[in-house]
Amino acid sequence: MVSSVMGGESVYATLGNRTRMSVVTGQLRPDWTAVREDGYDGEECNGPEGRAGKHEEKREEVEEEGEQVVGTTAGASCLSRQLTAGAMGREAVRPTPGGGVGTLHVSDSRTGKKYEIPIIDGGAINAGDLKKITAGGDGVGLKLYDPGYFNTAPVRSSISYIDGDKGILRYRGYPIEELAEKSTYLETAYLLLYGKLPTKVQLSKWESSVMQHTALPEPVLAAIAALPHDAHPMGVLITGLAALSAMHPDANPAFQGQGVYKSKAVREKNMVRIIAKAPTLAAAAYHRSTGRLPPPPSSSSSSNLSYAENFLYMLDSMGDRSYRPHPRLARALDIMFILHAEHEMNCSTAACRHLASSGVDVYSAVTGATGALYGPLHGGANEAVLRMLMEIGGVNKIPEFLEGVKTKKRKMSGFGHRVYKNYDPRAKIIRHLAEEVFSIVGKDPLIEVARALEKAALSDKYFVERKLYPNVDFYSGLIYRAMGFPTAFFTVLFAIPRMSGYLAHWQESLRDPDTKIIRPQQLYTGAWLRSYATISSRPESSSEESVGAIPQSNASKRRLAGVSKL
Repeated sequence: MVSSVMGGESVYATLGNRTRMSVVTGQLRPDWTAVREDGYDGEECNGPEGRAGKHEEKREEVEEEGEQVVGTTAGASCLSRQLTAGAMGREAVRPTPGGGVGTLHVSDSRTGKKYEIPIIDGGAINAGDLKKITAGGDGVGLKLYDPGYFNTAPVRSSISYIDGDKGILRYRGYPIEELAEKSTYLETAYLLLYGKLPTKVQLSKWESSVMQHTALPEPVLAAIAALPHDAHPMGVLITGLAALSAMHPDANPAFQGQGVYKSKAVREKNMVRIIAKAPTLAAAAYHRSTGRLPPPPSSSSSSNLSYAENFLYMLDSMGDRSYRPHPRLARALDIMFILHAEHEMNCSTAACRHLASSGVDVYSAVTGATGALYGPLHGGANEAVLRMLMEIGGVNKIPEFLEGVKTKKRKMSGFGHRVYKNYDPRAKIIRHLAEEVFSIVGKDPLIEVARALEKAALSDKYFVERKLYPNVDFYSGLIYRAMGFPTAFFTVLFAIPRMSGYLAHWQESLRDPDTKIIRPQQLYTGAWLRSYATISSRPESSSEESVGAIPQSNASKRRLAGVSKL
């Protein structure tokens, strides 16, 4: 998605394969001047593929799905190149990771011994080599103490690449900017799982396979129906995923043996099932709170709905089988799915690989990963951003808020990232995408607060020195809110596309000869040795070491106030 702002008019370039350039004002402008978020401020696009002259503008009319959209192919091409120039213009050959192979010379001051530890390809050392460094005591070798795995690489992976200092994210080598502009979610999912973009025939077969497996088994729907109507949508989604595990014993190593996933057919069938059913589970979670029964997914053979369109159909059709979602909103959601599909060894992906290392079935591995995503420090972060913006309330309150952040009295969500020390490339895309959504459903008033907060923070020495830039969560919540999704549903919208990332890592772990059951070490700090004391001789414990009083609910108090003759 690419945006240019000119004289108050917002112009949007090509949105991939399904949605075209849309001029919000309904008029074409002859002059194309782009404004980019990375500091570009007015270089005009010239030449046959660049700026279209006042009387030489090439116009194109596209009739698709009943909507006529007028665009300028030259301008779209120019704007697209501008947004992706940073990603595509960088080095074509990867710099040597970590400086390359070599030898690390270690001198242990405790013993005076010297060690040579090989630096392997990737600029890493094998943690097992540190066990050779001992210094008496209990005889246990050196360990790495790394809370949060800040600098620990438990796997080799070829799925995605992040350079946080430069603001780069690539799936299988493809810049995220290019995929968001040109690809679709299902095509991107194929790329993640198979390592390459599909041919036309492969893509058609893949899309057909996914869309034919969208329906949920009745027992899964029954399990969801048994949950409270006000259950958190992520709790509902996790319940549905766990129920799918019970529905497919044919794919469970506990039943079929550890070799069940050696079969390519078995792996593919269950990956298709999970990707296909994730939106249906999400729709069921959505309607658990609306009180309506979720409609069955639309038949791809008769409706030809895309992955995102089918999801919106299940949310909004209300039994009308002729209903069709707005194509531009569906495409915007599809782009959001692409941006959230994969993100290297994050908390939930690491949880997926951790669980998979035990040999558990794929549904349980993905369920556990989704549970990790549920956390407010991970997938729930965009909810926190929205609450923060609502708390700020207006642009005039931003200076006071930022001062509160600096003095540790307030917390600023949506800025900073464990990996990115530059502008999150996904946030740039989402910032532009928000305008496309607002042009259809109306502008969220909080967008002005968000923009002003971003501008103020990025011009403040305190945040610049700490390399705190907007991340993917900063604008995504505003898009979801504008599209009518409840705040509690935001993480579900994160979980749907991330299934392809989880599955790519799950499959990669099965093929990795270095995969072992994950069992980290610890640094023990507890009591060394105690003798069992009888209960009468044990000293009184402090209140902090005792079980506190569990407060009773008002309903329990009412019940206990009654009298029973039984």
